[in-house]
Amino acid sequence: MHPALNIAIKAARRAGQIINRASNDLDLLKVTAKQPNDFVTEVDKAAEAAIIQTLQEAYPQYGILAEESGETAGQGEGEYQWIIDPLDGTTNFIHGMPQYAVSIALAKGGIVEQAVVFDPNRNELFTASKGGGAFLNERRIRVSRRTRLGESLIGTGFPYRMFDKIDLYLSIFKELAEKTAGQRRPGAASLDLAYVACGRYDGFWEFGLSPWDMAAGALLISEAGGLVSDLRGDATYLESGNLVAGTPKVFGPLLKIIQDKLPENIRG
Repeated sequence: MHPALNIAIKAARRAGQIINRASNDLDLLKVTAKQPNDFVTEVDKAAEAAIIQTLQEAYPQYGILAEESGETAGQGEGEYQWIIDPLDGTTNFIHGMPQYAVSIALAKGGIVEQAVVFDPNRNELFTASKGGGAFLNERRIRVSRRTRLGESLIGTGFPYRMFDKIDLYLSIFKELAEKTAGQRRPGAASLDLAYVACGRYDGFWEFGLSPWDMAAGALLISEAGGLVSDLRGDATYLESGNLVAGTPKVFGPLLKIIQDKLPENIRG
């Protein structure tokens, strides 16, 4: 296992301990709104601080992009950057819904090379190294073998900030509701992507994501034999925030349905 991946696992487990302790006392939780429907808690901040401390002790030269504290330059080696979501699914967490995760990725020159998604509720640790495969609790995982969209279970996420696109989302959702075995929207994109990687979902689509929502999960999928792209079918999803993923046979039909619904100006 790559040394940086070991450190990322250590950091994710430290954050998971903080999150699990806080989940026992949700009534005491201080919650603030960054903007409508976008919440941050003291747990997000404490978990992020623990992650950053662990990563910087081992790799002080690496830069950091984190959801709550923004972008930080490292001491030197600027081509390496950690991409961190300390608590993906904060709204679920606040409500006591056990669907949230810690997501940590390491990119070199903008290409993600190491990935960790840790679900502290189920103690499920998803990991991947570029070229080294994807794993769940050290067991190799692969995307599902499903080949037909009509038999597929698809994950998604509805906009909670981009309400100008709600009609577009609903039109895509409606068509996919008719052409798939079902769609799910649990509310933590990093876990949704991990679920594609291990075969629980056969595909996933969402717009308006941040890099920390998808950096780790996207590597999990590609290392598990799946396909990931933006709305054009290109690899620029970290920049555009729009992502489609799936098994090799499900990905194409899923992307086509979405593309056929899109106005020209947002095909990124």
